[in-house]
Amino acid sequence: MLLGTVLVLLLFGGAGPASAHAALRSTDPADGAVLKSAPRALTLTFTESVGLLDDSFRVFDPDNRRVRTGEPQHAADRSDTARVTLPAKLGRGTFTVAWRVVSADSHPVSGAFTFSVGEPTPTTAAVNAGPTEDPVTGNLYDTARYAAYLAAALLIGTAAFVLLCRPADTAPLRTPLRAGWWTLLASTVVLLVLRAPYEAGTGPAGALDPSALAHTLSTRPGLALTARLALLGPAAVLLIRARRRPPASATTGPALATTGPAVVVAVGLALTWAAAEHASAGLQVPLAITSSVLHLLAMAVWLGGLTALLILLHRTTLPADAVARFSRVAFTAVTVLVVTGFYQSWRGLGSWSALTGTDYGRLLLAKLAGVTLLLTAASFSRSWTARPAAARAATGERVPVTAGGPPLPEREPEPETATGTEAVTVPVSEAGTASGAETGAAADVDTVRGLRRSVLAEVAVAAVVLMVTTALTGTTPGRAETEAADARASAPATGIATASVTLVPFNVGTPAVHGTVQVTLDPGRVGDNSVEAVVFGPDGGLSSVPELRLTFTLAGQKIGPLDTKVTDRGGYWAADAFNLPLPGTWTMKATVRVSDVDQVSETRQVRIER
Repeated sequence: MLLGTVLVLLLFGGAGPASAHAALRSTDPADGAVLKSAPRALTLTFTESVGLLDDSFRVFDPDNRRVRTGEPQHAADRSDTARVTLPAKLGRGTFTVAWRVVSADSHPVSGAFTFSVGEPTPTTAAVNAGPTEDPVTGNLYDTARYAAYLAAALLIGTAAFVLLCRPADTAPLRTPLRAGWWTLLASTVVLLVLRAPYEAGTGPAGALDPSALAHTLSTRPGLALTARLALLGPAAVLLIRARRRPPASATTGPALATTGPAVVVAVGLALTWAAAEHASAGLQVPLAITSSVLHLLAMAVWLGGLTALLILLHRTTLPADAVARFSRVAFTAVTVLVVTGFYQSWRGLGSWSALTGTDYGRLLLAKLAGVTLLLTAASFSRSWTARPAAARAATGERVPVTAGGPPLPEREPEPETATGTEAVTVPVSEAGTASGAETGAAADVDTVRGLRRSVLAEVAVAAVVLMVTTALTGTTPGRAETEAADARASAPATGIATASVTLVPFNVGTPAVHGTVQVTLDPGRVGDNSVEAVVFGPDGGLSSVPELRLTFTLAGQKIGPLDTKVTDRGGYWAADAFNLPLPGTWTMKATVRVSDVDQVSETRQVRIER
């Protein structure tokens, strides 16, 4: 799998860029432009379609007062643009524009730029793009997303195990089915409620605004979440009907009658993810959505099936034919995961350098490492269960094979097993595997215990892999990062050196002790820069702190931390000359001490150009 992924990346890494998160292509006026007369409107052009918010534009005058603007809208009915009108008497000086939109894959993106009318003013307003997300809202939203993925795997995978593997005793699987359904319901409701504050970058209290939910229901992510809630209704009906029917192993009729509707519901649930995330934007959207649906279903069938297998190994006697069926199902699921994973890796990265040079690439490497560990755990399952098979393979002895439950007595097997179904007799050398694990002879207690431990390890590693997958869906793909960098590099030069202004919110853990540090690097380029830092309190006014330290680190080049050595200049902190030797994205660390015992450190990424 790893060699195949490397080959695909190597062959297709040079493909042209295509975004998945929206990247800003251009602004009108251009960033840093000096105009003879005030513009009547601002227009932003992106690499893909974007959704607009009520507060998509915030324009500030040279005195840092907000300018009244019109309603955000698309320019000339182009969904890849954002436009807002400006007042007729805008004034002169340097204006700051902070913008925030929602990309087609449902993730909010933001930024800021400046332009001047007449001539640039000596001091400019802070270039504040606003928070990418509120920390509390972001954490709650990410937790709900992970819970939704986990619940989908549990619900779809367990149901697939029941329908496709037809174990004799399905009673122990009712609990995970119910747990998966209720968890998916609760997490979807949380995602729907928090969607508006997540997009706006505000706290969870923003969900209490009735208009917020109405806005969410009119967006594609909101419609996808609503469709997911609607699909849980038929899913509940199928679970109730399946509970009232006889075991699928007794007759194939009920299983066949239930499988069709269950597949429709499972595909529909997978579509609610694919239609609102990375696959819904960028390159080859129809193929990407199909690949995403198959990837999610294969993941659910494999990982959810492993959980079902582990439960049955501990709770009941599992006939060998059920295990053999899951072996074939798991092999098919893994094959689908590999094929779709190759495609999605190529689509998300776009270049070989993005594999190690972007957060998306590094998370992808972590996921591949997790999958490798998962397959290693499966190989231990195979080694455990191969022992009794190897011992009998020479004679070709045929033995009753079951998995889980208490060990069989050392005598001829009864016609009925502990579950009341007919024992399955197969050649030990042909015993099936489940996710790389064969069932050993039931009488071999050590083998059964070892199998339980190895499958438990598979489930534990699978949970971690699922967590990394959740993080991947919320990370800007390498293609988008590359295109954003290309857009910045190809932007027309204005001939004006613009300062880099970064806002660093801080909170020491008490309601009254928090604020923001505004750090200005002038000119924000390689070489000597002047550094100025102003601390604002909770009310937005200037605040005095006993100590402030600013350092810069360029981890990729192993440079830093470099101390700016800012000093208190009476109301603000500054350093006249601070050298940044190389271009790149530097990590700025601000350490604020507010008392003798309370201090906090926060980091932000700062882009330094040549």
